[in-house]
Amino acid sequence: MPAAVLLVNSNRIRPRIAPLALEYLSHALERAGIPWSVLDLAFAEDPRAALREAVASHDPRLIAVTFRNTDDCYCATRHSFVPELESLVEGVRELTEAPIVLGGAGFSAAPAGLLKRTGAEFGVVGDGETPLVRLAQALDRPGEWTSIPGLLVCRGGEVVGRPPAWEPVAQEALPRTALDNERYFREGGQLGIETKRGCPAACAYCADHHSKGSRVRLRPPQAVAAEMLSLAARGLDVFHTCDSELNSDPEHAAAACEALSEQGAGSRLRWYAYCSPTPFPSELARAMAEAGCVGVNLGVDSGDHRMLQVLGRAHRPEDVTACVRACHEAGLVVMLDLLLGAPGETPLSLARSIDLARDAEADCIGIALGVRLYGGTALADGLRARLAAGKREGFEGTLEGNEDLALPLFYLEPGLGEDPQGLVKALIAGDPRFFFSWPDDAQGDYNYDDNPELVEALRQGARGAYWDILRRQRSA
Repeated sequence: MPAAVLLVNSNRIRPRIAPLALEYLSHALERAGIPWSVLDLAFAEDPRAALREAVASHDPRLIAVTFRNTDDCYCATRHSFVPELESLVEGVRELTEAPIVLGGAGFSAAPAGLLKRTGAEFGVVGDGETPLVRLAQALDRPGEWTSIPGLLVCRGGEVVGRPPAWEPVAQEALPRTALDNERYFREGGQLGIETKRGCPAACAYCADHHSKGSRVRLRPPQAVAAEMLSLAARGLDVFHTCDSELNSDPEHAAAACEALSEQGAGSRLRWYAYCSPTPFPSELARAMAEAGCVGVNLGVDSGDHRMLQVLGRAHRPEDVTACVRACHEAGLVVMLDLLLGAPGETPLSLARSIDLARDAEADCIGIALGVRLYGGTALADGLRARLAAGKREGFEGTLEGNEDLALPLFYLEPGLGEDPQGLVKALIAGDPRFFFSWPDDAQGDYNYDDNPELVEALRQGARGAYWDILRRQRSA
């Protein structure tokens, strides 16, 4: 059957992660009366064959490819997904003259660069719902393309377009029928849910402002609850929030919890959330637990006052301890994420971070050593001057031909000495709560990309946040 728009999921990493964006995009196309179809390459044994069949079957006028991650965001491995995207676009080119539009969080991190690298005609920065609908409606009217907010057009190697409009997010419960969510649940152990979109935080390293915007746009709590409970009725009853941080608007987070509790969600589903240590009132932790939340992933980054300022974080080290205590009192398990090795990091500041995580008595702690650099962030912009002056010490990854930072490039403070990995391991001192590894040591692997221990646990029936599954595996 013909489809005006073919939606393509390009993310093939394991464990399988359901592309929530395609649920929003298909819903927007449906409401606009535009025929659509989905090609989900996550499960394709032969992606090229699956692509040929989809193009032949649907004869699309527009092919929309979602690109979730530029790479595995892990300094130790630096596995880039950009070559796979380039290959996918090349494969589409061999089959059809239909234009290609790229989108997704990964694309928004380096949009102009990825358009030039792949040769796609269009790209969407930020929210994709309205730009995709308007592009599909205006394919035969090129004069309208550059007036569509968030849409980039690549012409003769030059990229032009307008910034995103950051419109309201879906105010109703999504049907969640565009994908094989049952299979994603079996092989991925959880589904994503979004209570709002956008993040007001000023983290120096984060690219979320590119993909989600800095203005928070709320979904109605009742719609969020209805969507989760509808999926739970299908047996898909474990979730992870896709909000940048659930508690960036604590009043809305509490309202969403109340809506879930009113429907008895606490006994019908389980969910996990990304949160910041502040603002996190103790009553929010209790409300989350009553609504079915079982675990919280706190973006702590550092336990050193000075490094928190370098990273653009607003919380203090003592806030972390208070937040963990509130979560534990409510019965929630807690994961802390540390981001070590930013400019100015010292052995002392690094030790303070690890000591804080240990003393806070979190259930597990993940350590990322080395900070991924993204264009347009304060951290990357500040470091460009060093590169311009020829100072390459501390940079790990691809430097040449990577001005757009689409390929993995990290910064790892040289002041940590010749063996920063050994320094971290010595400070951890075998504490099993810490997840940290480097390519020469797979024990305590913190990289979810094709993590064999995690994939096997999911195959055997484990469900939940990946850090919690690994935590349970380790303590079994």
